[in-house]
Amino acid sequence: MKVLFIGGTGTISQAVSELAVKKGIDLYLFNRGNSNHLAPAEAKIIEGNIRNPEEAKEKLKGYDFDAVVDWVAFTPEHVRNDIEIFRGKTDQYIFISSASAYQKPQTSYLIDESTPLANPYWEYSQNKIACENLLMAEYRKNDFPITIIRPSHTYGKTSIPAALNSHQAPWSLVDRMRRGKKILVHGDGSSLWTMTHNSDFARAFVPLLGNMRTLGHAFQITSDETLNWDQIFRAIARAAGVEKLDLVHVASEKIAEYDQRFRGSLLGDKAVSVVFDNSKIKRFVPEFKATVSFAEGVKKSINWYDNHPEEKQIDEDWNKLMDQIIAENGS
Repeated sequence: MKVLFIGGTGTISQAVSELAVKKGIDLYLFNRGNSNHLAPAEAKIIEGNIRNPEEAKEKLKGYDFDAVVDWVAFTPEHVRNDIEIFRGKTDQYIFISSASAYQKPQTSYLIDESTPLANPYWEYSQNKIACENLLMAEYRKNDFPITIIRPSHTYGKTSIPAALNSHQAPWSLVDRMRRGKKILVHGDGSSLWTMTHNSDFARAFVPLLGNMRTLGHAFQITSDETLNWDQIFRAIARAAGVEKLDLVHVASEKIAEYDQRFRGSLLGDKAVSVVFDNSKIKRFVPEFKATVSFAEGVKKSINWYDNHPEEKQIDEDWNKLMDQIIAENGS
């Protein structure tokens, strides 16, 4: 089977790329070549700019694929370009959406693929919804062969996943913990959340490649383990060898007043309890079972950083913001 990944070296897609080639898939990566040192040696690289449709068409001239996955499509414009480029060149186009597209606030804490898509808080999620709507219309009207995937908070060895951490320097949270600094938690720490290791995601995703039964369907892929946020932060601390953890709880709405980005990532995603019902993906991939607990997965991440001290970058601006919010709101 010949498969094209647009991207293919990110946190989620890297794990999928590695498993795909292990399964014997003839994998091609189309990207700008900036991170191809992270690609599997077996993958074939096509360097190009997917944002330039004419260039992409030229680079992909003569190629046809059983499946194309765009890991880096975020807006309707990106998707329109993909439709133009890949119509007639693939039997399956897989769009990576987001579980953050689900209804916020949702009418039920239990989420499945029938949960409405509506997120008034986060432009990122609104764009993903618009992409899904565009693709479903193209499938219904013109038989464009789409499959939609909705991941939620998926992490890998270079991630320290938390609701409040620096995106630029994930080690910053562990550094605070190891230095005995107070740790900010949104809400009262009791809302429920799910973390998914990228290796588990890959085990569910790869069998969907080239599977014509999935056309026209949307799937969420997450772990079945559900933890509250206090448990998540304490699991990170235990993995980091921190015995005493000082958690400070501040309302999500108050935190969002300090930085507009929190409006999306908290109010539009992590502030409310979510439990995922993965019955649908298990019907299509009966062998799928998430096996990496969060305690195990985050321990792997911290071990990776401890073995790569050059990657332990600290975001001082984020640290100052955490200190400010805690000082002005903590008890």
